[in-house]
Amino acid sequence: MHHPQLLVAAAALGAVHGIAIPDATAAPAAKVEARAPVITPAAIRFHGSHSYAYDRRNIISDIASGADNILHSIGSVLGTDLPSYVISGIPNYFQDFPVGDGVKSSLSIDDEQLAALPTQVLNVPPYANWTDEGWQIRFRGNVYKQPNTSLDKIDELANVFLVDVDIQDLPPDQQAQARNLTRSIFVVQQGDQNVSMHLEPAPMQGGDGEPGGGNAITPPGGSQNVTLPYLTTDQGDFDVFVPIRNASGAILAGNETSNVQRMNVYANGNATNNATAFLVPPTGISFISDVDDILRVTKIYDPKEGLLNSFARPFTPWMNMPDIYANWSRSLPNDTHFHYLTTTPEQATRLYMDFIYKTYPGGSFDTRPLNFSDIDATLSIRKYLLTKIFETFPTRKFVLVADTSNSDIMKDYPTMAHDFPDQVACIFLRNTSATDESDKFPYDTSKFEGLSNTSYMFFKVPDDLRGLDIANGQCLNQSILQNVTFGIQDEVLGIHGAGAKLSPSASLSFIVALVAAMSIAL
Repeated sequence: MHHPQLLVAAAALGAVHGIAIPDATAAPAAKVEARAPVITPAAIRFHGSHSYAYDRRNIISDIASGADNILHSIGSVLGTDLPSYVISGIPNYFQDFPVGDGVKSSLSIDDEQLAALPTQVLNVPPYANWTDEGWQIRFRGNVYKQPNTSLDKIDELANVFLVDVDIQDLPPDQQAQARNLTRSIFVVQQGDQNVSMHLEPAPMQGGDGEPGGGNAITPPGGSQNVTLPYLTTDQGDFDVFVPIRNASGAILAGNETSNVQRMNVYANGNATNNATAFLVPPTGISFISDVDDILRVTKIYDPKEGLLNSFARPFTPWMNMPDIYANWSRSLPNDTHFHYLTTTPEQATRLYMDFIYKTYPGGSFDTRPLNFSDIDATLSIRKYLLTKIFETFPTRKFVLVADTSNSDIMKDYPTMAHDFPDQVACIFLRNTSATDESDKFPYDTSKFEGLSNTSYMFFKVPDDLRGLDIANGQCLNQSILQNVTFGIQDEVLGIHGAGAKLSPSASLSFIVALVAAMSIAL
């Protein structure tokens, strides 16, 4: 009897061997309207109760596109019944979280029990821009209720997200984290809710060792109450720019200061629903950073490790990256702003925010809202969020930081530089396939073609970023070899750009990587 994994390997090897590898105007700052993202359906979708095999950068499909479409998708090689592990850089265990009736069914609670629970708010740290009408804060978050769930039930649900590990076999601190994250996933979102905010000056925020963190200062006043103009969506989300009052100049005007200012924001007046708003002046430098595998160790390309690192293990900084950010916070001008953009769904982001504020400069946040929870409709969410902040601050310069393991980043970051050439100052990308042998999958640099080769840098360790004069546009450490050839690249497999061919040994290595991922899944 033939082993199905070996048959898959043989089919894929035959298909891959010897195949050539192929090759806006900013909106006015005064009025930034929310708009729907461009919907880009997933090219491939597999089904299964657990999804831990790789569909990473549609690599088989990319290879096929240069060979007269011999292969139309990875599904034609691996079979459409095989579950996928990662789609567009988002771990599949961070997709399809239950909502509403699904949560009530999972926890066996009824409407009467739910009605007795207190309403809570996930208050995402917002940014604010200066307009002709004064400061506008982009309030963002979700309203929900968290059911009281027994320990046994939480453990049962947590085990769904773990591979070959039972929660009872984890150390106590990891058990606690897995349970807390599971509880945050199994919440019931509340639609059609009024949301109000109480604002007051924030004395500090951030974890870089500097007073206040992230160069932000405390304004002299500005305490006030704000009611959002719209009710929450069916999924409990709110996301809206709202003007705030500035009586007697208690908050410094954006055209009179170069400093970022901090305001504490309490949703519905509750101290447990707090966040920090960052009032960002029109000019200066904004760092926009991904979190996974650039600020913390995640290994989303390694299924078992990625799950444990996300659900159970304490979040761990990647090498000495906090030192790099602390130095940027201390040495760059006072108008420097830090923004953290992750496509992790809202329910899982409290851990991310807690980690950032204990480890990196204080800053605003973006996450994947629930009204984009269908993965077939969310492959453009990162570009949507990037475009929103670029259009909100049309005269600021942006430094984009991430890693090569996200295919959406490898498309969206250089696309922003093409679409907003006067705004993207630098792009810094950690080359995970050159620094982590467990990342076996290539990355695509073709979107970088046409950009100045001094405007981006692929680096291996955080210290490669030391000594750059970012304020004056220096983005490239000349001592770090780049070797970017605008196509599919992979240091492990020896793939070096458009027109290259997979050698027999590289083809075999690629198939071994696929089969290894499948073995974990099956």
